[in-house]
Amino acid sequence: MSKGAISINDDAFEKTVLGSSLPVLVDFWAPWCGPCLITGPILEELAEEFEGRVLMTKFNVDEGSRTPAQYGIMAIPTLIIFKDGKEVDRVVGAVPKHVLEGKIEALL
Repeated sequence: MSKGAISINDDAFEKTVLGSSLPVLVDFWAPWCGPCLITGPILEELAEEFEGRVLMTKFNVDEGSRTPAQYGIMAIPTLIIFKDGKEVDRVVGAVPKHVLEGKIEALL
């Protein structure tokens, strides 16, 4: 298993996220988005902290629109947590690390 968040796209979403046996956090982001650039390093820290227990992924909305449209992504960053292929939590905007940690811990 690789360390850090993995990049996914429309084609990889179903297998990687919906088909995962682990809970999955998906960060819908773009490289031009200031708050997204704040969230990125937090996600990398969380990926190491929860390695083997939660899969951290990043979805660049500039590289695919089907999945963001399907989940009603209207603002970025939007972070959605999936468990057993279903959305169980969502955070819109940049939030402190402890907020995301709390949401992830609640699922484990």
